[in-house]
Amino acid sequence: MFRRFTLSAVALCLGLSASTARAGLLPVSVTVTPESSNFRFTYAIVLPTDSQLRSGDYFTIYDFAGYQDGSAVYSPPPGMDSSDWSVNVANLGTTPALVLPTDNPGVPNLTWSYNGPTINTGQTGLGNFWAVSLYGETTDGPFTARTHRTSDGKIVSNITDTTVPVPAPPVPEPTTLALAGLGLPLLALRRRFTKGT
Repeated sequence: MFRRFTLSAVALCLGLSASTARAGLLPVSVTVTPESSNFRFTYAIVLPTDSQLRSGDYFTIYDFAGYQDGSAVYSPPPGMDSSDWSVNVANLGTTPALVLPTDNPGVPNLTWSYNGPTINTGQTGLGNFWAVSLYGETTDGPFTARTHRTSDGKIVSNITDTTVPVPAPPVPEPTTLALAGLGLPLLALRRRFTKGT
């Protein structure tokens, strides 16, 4: 009896986590490729099962450091049009209700808004969304989205992590390294003489 109850509880938890994982738009892959002296970040976005995309729905990639003006582009899959999505670049938001991403007000966010006809079928690839950054170094950053549930039309807000660019850590100047290299032996000598007295 206890074993049957435990198996039922595990199945229920798995079912709940599976339904949670399907909600909202998801960045299923991110690729970073060099472009001249910059780097192109390409996000493949999917509309999961039991999600519906309506005009006005959107997703935001937060803290896209080194963004190059005018470089945000949407590449649609067959059957969609490049005019179905528009992009807005701002240092704060756009953030759906009920989610609390960290958002550095000094770094641009990229918000793509959907303007096309309603898409009722989930598990659909929405194409590639890309932007160019000065930086090729990466870190995890928040990704939020607003869509609708297919079953009842209610708004769904979700948050997950994605890959974003960050400035590379500063490289010490050669003179700084040389001074540090000279300083270490001098410290060792000082320590030796102070122990001897």
